[in-house]
Amino acid sequence: MRVFSVVGITQSGKTTTIENIIKELRKRKYSVGSVKEIHFEKFAIDTEGTNTYRHKKAGSQLVTARGYYETDILFQEKLSIDEVLKLYSHDFVVLEGVTDSNAPKIIAAHDEKEVLERLDDLVFAISGRMSNTIDEFKGIPVINTMDNVERLVDLIEEKVYDKLPDFPEECCNGCGYNCRQLGAMILKGKAKREDCILNRSKVKLQIDGKEVDMVPFVQNILFNTVLGVVKELKGYEQGKEISIKIM
Repeated sequence: MRVFSVVGITQSGKTTTIENIIKELRKRKYSVGSVKEIHFEKFAIDTEGTNTYRHKKAGSQLVTARGYYETDILFQEKLSIDEVLKLYSHDFVVLEGVTDSNAPKIIAAHDEKEVLERLDDLVFAISGRMSNTIDEFKGIPVINTMDNVERLVDLIEEKVYDKLPDFPEECCNGCGYNCRQLGAMILKGKAKREDCILNRSKVKLQIDGKEVDMVPFVQNILFNTVLGVVKELKGYEQGKEISIKIM
């Protein structure tokens, strides 16, 4: 699953940029999901007095409203973006206004000042209203999606990689970088997605069918613990795959 974010202030052109990108990705036969960050403290889809609101007030920790044409699942907490993304299995997921994810970014902006306020090594393109006046800024392409969305989606296909983990720097560095540095190096063409050490994991952990990322230190603990027990059992053969399932 490839994930990227479009960031920028209100009325900078974020949603229009995303609409055009989604339409073009769907035109190219990709499956697409999206996440919209709401920067409003009192935001809530559920309103006081509805039946689902009454479920919540009674203590239900997960409320689902199923209608004829949609199903809405209401968590009673703010999930991390990584927890949210576990609900998706699409080719691409577009994040709007999400700044705390380790993912490539497109800045939507009115002017250069807004770009500079948000510019970092994970930015690979600029769009929004600024794209009406220039086509490049500090070597980054500035693309108007109203008349050239194909070019931006070509760039998305080229640059956006499968989602990387976002471990703290002290936890991994197995590839020589922290997770965000690796993403920046991939965008620059100086590293590959396959360089992430998790691609060479010798231990896979799944909970309820969903794989859980583990830093090398945790992998080694689990590997050595399981191997230490299993080696003492009749039937153990060195080099053979070991599977354990806990119900």
